[in-house]
Amino acid sequence: MKTLSFSLIITFVLATHAILAQSGNPAILRSEWIYEQAPFPECHASTLAETPKGLVAAWFGGTHERHPDVGIWVSSRLGTNWTPPVEVATGIQPDGKRLPCWNPVLFQVPGAELLLFYKIGPSPSTWWGMLKRSTDGGKTWSAAERLPEGILGPIKNKPVLLASGVLLCPSSSEDHNWRVHFEQTSDWGKTWQKTAAINEGVDDGAIQPSILFHPNGQLQALCRSQKSGFILETWSKDDGKTWSPLQKTPCQILIRVPMR
Repeated sequence: MKTLSFSLIITFVLATHAILAQSGNPAILRSEWIYEQAPFPECHASTLAETPKGLVAAWFGGTHERHPDVGIWVSSRLGTNWTPPVEVATGIQPDGKRLPCWNPVLFQVPGAELLLFYKIGPSPSTWWGMLKRSTDGGKTWSAAERLPEGILGPIKNKPVLLASGVLLCPSSSEDHNWRVHFEQTSDWGKTWQKTAAINEGVDDGAIQPSILFHPNGQLQALCRSQKSGFILETWSKDDGKTWSPLQKTPCQILIRVPMR
């Protein structure tokens, strides 16, 4: 997972904002900045949730990706305005050492708390999963909970709530090649189950799956490929317990983010 230079990010955001604002697409209800000034020069991996109290956004921000000062920042939309960004999680360890935070993912539990998943660690190959909870729509947060060993939570994209009440989290690791797996919790992050990597031993690795619902109870996960330049897909017919081998979709990734 690499970031573009800050100037390129701003150029892309400005261009995208202009296109959205001028498109006249009735599906676009509103296009606006969350902030125009912030106490960090770079940010990445934004996530959004609708709570009973309104919209909440989160992202990681700091000097640059991998810098120890990178934390998780949150803003809420109150009325017609977004609140100033507030840092709600850092990678400060018990010995005082600070490590970077990564990839927040928000999920609003129906009728209950707002979950904030994120990661801490020097790099994606060594990070671990963390979780915070909010009972007031993101205004205040619980103490950080470290997820069980080997559980990372949703790695970048949203978890999905199955009809069974299970929260299915699309996840991946970058420790031995790029490997996709799926994690399940039926009690909002207190206990977990995990599939094996579905692409173990496959030459073209994949990360960052995103889950889609299809008719007849089928689930599709779309993944970012490591080498081929194509979006990869896998399917499940048993609520995410087992998955088909990864295959290329017709969609090729045209923009490759340069490595830092």
